[in-house]
Amino acid sequence: MPREGFERQLQQLQNKVLFMGSMVEKAITRSIESMKSRNLEAARQLIADDLEINQIRYEIEDDAIQLIATQQPMAADLRTIIAVLNIITDLERMGDHAEGIAKITLMLGDEPPLKPFIDIPRMADRTKHMLRRSLSAFITRDTTLARQICTEDDEVDNLHEQVYRELLVFMLQDVKTISRATYLIWASHNLERMADRVTNICERVVFMVEGKVEEMNVSKY
Repeated sequence: MPREGFERQLQQLQNKVLFMGSMVEKAITRSIESMKSRNLEAARQLIADDLEINQIRYEIEDDAIQLIATQQPMAADLRTIIAVLNIITDLERMGDHAEGIAKITLMLGDEPPLKPFIDIPRMADRTKHMLRRSLSAFITRDTTLARQICTEDDEVDNLHEQVYRELLVFMLQDVKTISRATYLIWASHNLERMADRVTNICERVVFMVEGKVEEMNVSKY
């Protein structure tokens, strides 16, 4: 295949990653909106729609493997394809976490809220912002931005810790709140894990550009 044809296919592969990323971002938004409004039907639809995210992951994976098998790319091009394979795995898992929040919404049902629904949506907004910029760093090969985004993961971690502490107080004060508080802690944890997945994407950007694996999401504990 001429070089122009290979580059076109590689660009198409990256465009599909961006499309998958937009699907995941929308899933995060929908999961939080359904939980906030207790829209059980919307939560069920989100769970069903997760199959679409899985499907595009498999399509991208097949395209990437086919490109490796038929073109045997070298150096930077091969690193790009390897980065794509890793990034779509993290995106697919983020979709699973959004699906998990939708399932938690079904568990909550029509139970009255424990507290104003503020911090978990803030976590979601921060995570989506990180995701959007991580994919921009992927397309533009911006390792400086990738490293910066990784430092922002602390903000999501801190919000998760705040949510956990507040809900723990509810559980200690009234045993009747334990189930609802536990479900909300699970939702918060799902968002915290999503932010960790974004840092994985950023690490792959650095690998793709610089050719080295650099762990930037080091646990503080």
